[in-house]
Amino acid sequence: MHVDDFLRMFTYDHWANLECLAAMRTSGPVPADTVGRMAHILSAQKLWLERILKRPQSMPVWPAATIEDCTALADEISAAWANYLHGLQISSLAGKVEYRNSKGDPWSSRVEDILTHVLFHSAYHRGQIALQMRASALEPAYTDFIHAVRQGFVK
Repeated sequence: MHVDDFLRMFTYDHWANLECLAAMRTSGPVPADTVGRMAHILSAQKLWLERILKRPQSMPVWPAATIEDCTALADEISAAWANYLHGLQISSLAGKVEYRNSKGDPWSSRVEDILTHVLFHSAYHRGQIALQMRASALEPAYTDFIHAVRQGFVK
């Protein structure tokens, strides 16, 4: 993939996260673990960017948060990813990032693989959020990629 492709995918990801948060906000009370899962999505996105930038982890992987906290973090981390991606050279996608996982084990991953992981990880957990909301008789967000494109949310 090219850097522009990742910019487009991260634009979609941010839109989908905000759609999930909007659905939670308008649904009335949602299970705490549903909001917690969204907080995890955003915290993990922040953690991976911190790893790439060789910064210390600034928040837990499973933080306690409100819908409002998540909305603010979604905007913050989306802007941070966009800033990072706008400055990224295509040759940097193959670069390696050395880091320790949450268990403390040392790893090395390509930037491109980390970016792909962040996007898939978010989609996976948004699917879980949709299932949790349906199980609670709530209407989840419609976050299909093609819907975002058709509606002009993603160019």
